[in-house]
Amino acid sequence: MTAAPVVVKSDEVRRRLTVTGVVQGVGFRPFVHRVASELGLSGFVGNDSGAVFVEVQGDRARVDEFARRLRAEAPPLARIGAVAVTEVALDANRGGRLFRIVASQRATGGTTPIPPDVAVCTECVAELFDPRDRRYRHPFVTCTNCGPRFTIIQTLPYDRPGTTMSAFDMCDRCAAEYHDPSNRRFHAQPIACPNCGPTLWFRSGGVRTNGSDAALAAAQQALASGAVVAVKGIGGYHLACLVDDEAAVGKLRSRKARGAKPFAVLVRDLDVARRYADIDDAEVAVLSSPARPIVLLRRHATAPLAESVAPGNPLVGLMLPYSPIHHLLLAPVPGANAPVPDALVMTSANLSNEPICFTEDDAAQRLPTLCDAVLDHDRPIHVPCDDSVVRVVSDGEDSRELPIRRSRGFAPLPVELGRIGRTGPAVLAVGGELKNTFCLTDGPRAYLSGHIGDMGTWKTLCAFERAVDQLSEIRGTPARLAADLHPGYHTRGWAERHADDRPLDLAQHHHAHVVSLLAEHGRLGEPVIGVSFDGTGYGSDETIWGGEILALGHDSHRFARVGHLLPVPLPGGDAAVRNPWRMALSQLFAAGIEWTAELPPVGAASPDELRLIRSQLECGVGCVPCSSMGRLFDAVSSLLGVRHRIDYEGQAAIELEALADSAGEAPRPSLPLAVGADGVIDPRPMVQALVSALRAGTSTALLAAAFHEAVAVAVGRVVDQVANGVRLVGLTGGVFQNVVLLRTCRNLLRRNGFEVLTHQIVPPNDGGLALGQAAISVLIALEEADS
Repeated sequence: MTAAPVVVKSDEVRRRLTVTGVVQGVGFRPFVHRVASELGLSGFVGNDSGAVFVEVQGDRARVDEFARRLRAEAPPLARIGAVAVTEVALDANRGGRLFRIVASQRATGGTTPIPPDVAVCTECVAELFDPRDRRYRHPFVTCTNCGPRFTIIQTLPYDRPGTTMSAFDMCDRCAAEYHDPSNRRFHAQPIACPNCGPTLWFRSGGVRTNGSDAALAAAQQALASGAVVAVKGIGGYHLACLVDDEAAVGKLRSRKARGAKPFAVLVRDLDVARRYADIDDAEVAVLSSPARPIVLLRRHATAPLAESVAPGNPLVGLMLPYSPIHHLLLAPVPGANAPVPDALVMTSANLSNEPICFTEDDAAQRLPTLCDAVLDHDRPIHVPCDDSVVRVVSDGEDSRELPIRRSRGFAPLPVELGRIGRTGPAVLAVGGELKNTFCLTDGPRAYLSGHIGDMGTWKTLCAFERAVDQLSEIRGTPARLAADLHPGYHTRGWAERHADDRPLDLAQHHHAHVVSLLAEHGRLGEPVIGVSFDGTGYGSDETIWGGEILALGHDSHRFARVGHLLPVPLPGGDAAVRNPWRMALSQLFAAGIEWTAELPPVGAASPDELRLIRSQLECGVGCVPCSSMGRLFDAVSSLLGVRHRIDYEGQAAIELEALADSAGEAPRPSLPLAVGADGVIDPRPMVQALVSALRAGTSTALLAAAFHEAVAVAVGRVVDQVANGVRLVGLTGGVFQNVVLLRTCRNLLRRNGFEVLTHQIVPPNDGGLALGQAAISVLIALEEADS
């Protein structure tokens, strides 16, 4: 019997929608299927390497409603960039009025953004602890709405054969869920269960304990006995120990060669977190977000932490569990008597300044010297990814995230370059020397890598090369490179060796910081006064910059230096960076103040050291001029007796900020920073006033607060002086990780009528530098093409 033909109504339409953005690996196709089915539309949806493609057919009003709901009700992890709509010919058959999900296709042209790893969702956590569920206590429970993505993707489109899960064959029940559009695990690429998924084990002293619960109980017992346990996570191995065990934390710090740099702490839940730190609603939201970053919080004085967790630091970095293994490790094991921790030190498994350990071979070589035991599994990690770190800057009702390290949960989400990227070339920007990330542009989007680290070791350089190769395999080979102007940077040297016949653009460090800020806000091409304060960067005049005020016009790839901190000698170069007392003596010398014994930096130096520094300053030997605001913060920290020698970058300034924050609302003394007609900020009057106040017995907390306010006032004066009608100001550079300074500068400039940009997507420190380098290179290329 022949089927009756389908009658096409006169008001019926068929449209093809091409959806770009973060729309793969986030449950987008089942969402489209559900909406289309609810509206009674026919057609299909599928993935290709660049987008999600949809064809829908039905009543015009319903197709219009579909298009509206596509944007308005998209899955929470989706980020729709654009939706291109075209009318296509009606399908007279209409597939029996069915809407289908079709197989993925490979397409030429651009590729879809890779989704980041996200925390295990509440539904999966509920299953994890539900004895009636078949995934009860399965350490790899996941669904379409959560779990690993970036770290397991090998090729696009994002389908199981292109991930590290391809080695695990789905059992019949998982396969049924995977292929059911109405199921939460429809096309969840990491889908697994105890019958078919990865397995967990524990290894100590050459003895292996198999079985998830047995392995977890053994790990808990080892932690309770004071062991350092390596735990394989989503993006690499961590090292864990009890937070209140001083001996264990000290052992971990020694093995990592960590110095005094703080450790992060993994806490079971928000109730436990509140035992360690003050947490407001905005910080709760960031802690609980799908990205699950480490959030720097003000610690309680009575927090049950070993002193070695964050020695001398008023902040503590807390994070909530983001993998099923974390949840299980912090929960009782049925039938076991192992003590259950509610918080653990959790830090990357590596020596300081080396990349995180993430492969089995690497673990076999490096972990034995770092830990006592390993909680391991056999799901491969293709791309390593460290934890992200953020602060929350609150100002009245306004609370914003301030990225300190942008990695897991955020990378490699793109930054939209807008119109300049559409016609610009693909650029690889190699970033800075410290806190390295790189950036690869692909049309209108700029993709930043996860955190690579400090480029001073061969292992980090190898990790950098591997990460560049991995992202380039997906995004394509760049036509142009960009690097920092500094001739001694390893990243610049790498770019010069690998440029071949491709153009290499060198970007001045502080200019790149300002352009990075413009790029993340979509404001490239707008005139701006950029306040770029950091530790050290190579200046256009071949001196050390770091306290810069730059004017950028409509051509963001050019700048004028319209203000800066008065340079002082940097005695001993890098030795002055590690020893703030050297910078304090240099500032005293510049201000004409005698080095008397009661001044803290004088007392911190030996007689031989004092003679050496005086000789250097008087003769100019080994003393490069330095305009760094970061080094001025170091100097004031030493002058106030806060920190004379550092174990990690920024330590002196971090402790100075904490001292300033402790001053409360008490009136501050005046510490004027002079501002010249040429925009030069002169710290000598401030240093003279500070020494006089110290000798008069003024509270160091009040002096620290007064110094922060003096810097903000000086910034406001220079900006007013050089603005020439420009009303947009950007605050960038590593010094603006200082929340006290950032808030004070922003408020003052706003009161003066300026619009103020601060970082919310990429860090103000060198972790955001590559975005600015890439944008500068694209703009240079476009200008060359027009000339």
